[in-house]
Amino acid sequence: MNHALSHTTFLDTPIHIATMQEALDTIESGVVVTPNIDHLAKLHHDAEFRRCYEAADWVLCDSRIISTLSRLLPTPIPETIPGSTFFTRFYEHHASDPDCRIFLLGARPGVADEARRRINARVGREIVVGAHSPSFGFEKRPDEAAEIASIVNASGANVVLVGVGAPKQEKWIMAHRDEMPGVKLWLALGATIDFEAGALRRAPRWVQRVGMEWFYRFLCEPRRMFRRYFVDDPVVIFRFLASRLNK
Repeated sequence: MNHALSHTTFLDTPIHIATMQEALDTIESGVVVTPNIDHLAKLHHDAEFRRCYEAADWVLCDSRIISTLSRLLPTPIPETIPGSTFFTRFYEHHASDPDCRIFLLGARPGVADEARRRINARVGREIVVGAHSPSFGFEKRPDEAAEIASIVNASGANVVLVGVGAPKQEKWIMAHRDEMPGVKLWLALGATIDFEAGALRRAPRWVQRVGMEWFYRFLCEPRRMFRRYFVDDPVVIFRFLASRLNK
């Protein structure tokens, strides 16, 4: 973990103590991961995923629930930094920086290209220099990993957003980042590409402000999200509260 920012520990997981602006001003290189309650549930039983978190340079809180519960810690997390919001702020922050060249890896065919088009139109320059939608199960195919590395290297990108869901995206980054030496910053940011392309809609601002974006996502994808939000996540919350009571 990078120590340019201080951190707290939530259920044995170090998380940086940072506001959005501090993160934007500080993060220039390394691997960024964004824990939410679902990540913490997976970290509890997935040793490889935990090693990825331990090797990450930046751990930014992507959960209003975590930031709220952190008030019970000696050093609370001051602000939730949703990964999708961070990425939008990131490319706006670097809009006039010619040394920032982004590659989008993830989403369904055509979606990453549409996100690239929209972002470049918004920024007013070709800040996104490449986009690629990998095949289903690509993480198990060494030949496709080599092809992706070749595409990224040829693009000249030095920032890569991998949005294929956790823990797949974190594991892929850690396994293959050395094959792309020109990339200095890796962002593991889930559904961000879909949001930027307009393929998924984020919750209204007022829903985000009251910390209910998770429920909005459940309403949009109830079958996929039910277990996450109503089975796995409550266990993490209970574990945290029990740990505080024990102390």
